[in-house]
Amino acid sequence: MLRFAPSPTGNMHIGNLRAALLNFIVARQLQRPLMVRIEDTDSARNIAHKDQEILELLGKMGISWDRLVYQSANLPTHLDYAQKLLDRGLAFYCHCTPEFLQEQKQRALQEKRPFRYHDAWALLQEKSNPNPVVRLRGSTHALSFKDQIKGVIRFEPHELDSFVILRANKTPTYNFACACDDFTYKISYIIRGEDHISNTPKQILIQQALAQVLEVNYQEIAYAHLPLILNHETGKKMSKRDAASSVVWLLEQGFLPQSVANYLISLGYNPPTDTFSLHESCAWFELTRLSSANARFDLSYLRHLNHKHLLNLEPQELQHLLKLDHPQKGALARLFLEDSSTLQELQSKLEAMFSPKDIEQDYEGENFYDRCLKLYRALQTLDFAQLEDFAHFKQVAMQASQLKGKDFFKPLRILFTGQVHGMELSLLYPFVRAFAHEILILKVSYGS
Repeated sequence: MLRFAPSPTGNMHIGNLRAALLNFIVARQLQRPLMVRIEDTDSARNIAHKDQEILELLGKMGISWDRLVYQSANLPTHLDYAQKLLDRGLAFYCHCTPEFLQEQKQRALQEKRPFRYHDAWALLQEKSNPNPVVRLRGSTHALSFKDQIKGVIRFEPHELDSFVILRANKTPTYNFACACDDFTYKISYIIRGEDHISNTPKQILIQQALAQVLEVNYQEIAYAHLPLILNHETGKKMSKRDAASSVVWLLEQGFLPQSVANYLISLGYNPPTDTFSLHESCAWFELTRLSSANARFDLSYLRHLNHKHLLNLEPQELQHLLKLDHPQKGALARLFLEDSSTLQELQSKLEAMFSPKDIEQDYEGENFYDRCLKLYRALQTLDFAQLEDFAHFKQVAMQASQLKGKDFFKPLRILFTGQVHGMELSLLYPFVRAFAHEILILKVSYGS
């Protein structure tokens, strides 16, 4: 079984989504079940309804799962495992206060040596601190594991000192809860970000200890730690301060879920084609071919991919996505794809076209008020049902308004689209003709 284990403590990060996508792909390729485990044990940081938002985002991306688990429901198991480790001497109570440990860390810093916990400290403050933590005994041997992307990673004994598995309030630490659940559900393959590499040896030690006390064979897990995603411009790790790091933000900006998935699967990979679906990628994606170098998130390239995906949509799909009230407006939206890369940009152009036109404002430093109003009045006299093509309309409209050339076409574009630049008006004309009563409206009252 594979698992994707998000925390409901904030917006889903593109790094989390990338891990979810690759877990889904590998699970389908290996024909193994995929679990979504909501890691909600940190109740102080959990945000209401974030779990549902996470599940909804996964669904939008096309990610399905075979089992859903909330980690908080497993707390009795975590505590039972901890007691078993204590009973066998593989874990022990530590009465060290945070102040004592901080002093030892400060001393190590002054002496220019790495801080390491010593088991002999465990009972030094037993009388003054009645609320101990529980620590798993460290390893006296080196520990190594083969990462599917980064190769063999090794940790020396001095890096594997005893560490906390239960806090003083008897709640499990992240590593203990995570390792217990992976052990319980027999997780065999873990794909996650490389920021978890330092957690991996601790989780392996926990699982080895659990196998020992429960008298079962220790089952090695295959690990793949995904390289970091960096800001394309700064070269620094994408953080919460980068708006584009939020999946919710990207969708709000009008990027399609399939485009976001397409791009994240492509990061650090050389796909056989620029654009593809999540399910198509299951046929050719090979996790071991993913680059071990950090990837850079380029929003401009995501825009390029999104434009391509938008072009593949049928008018009916655009109508649905843009919540348009008429099927023909979906075809109109396709016309605007000539210079639009997101749903938000399409929406903006459609809103400008179907909103009352403010002809009192200046366009390119020229006041078009008089000419727009003159043309508007002329257009109100026309019967668009009788003017089937743009050439005929243009001839009649010029005659009715007594405007021509630039004085005709610039005001006409404003009245048609609410903008001064754009596609050929002849392409737009069939839609203007169909929706003239919705498009040819002024913001100021007629005759003002």
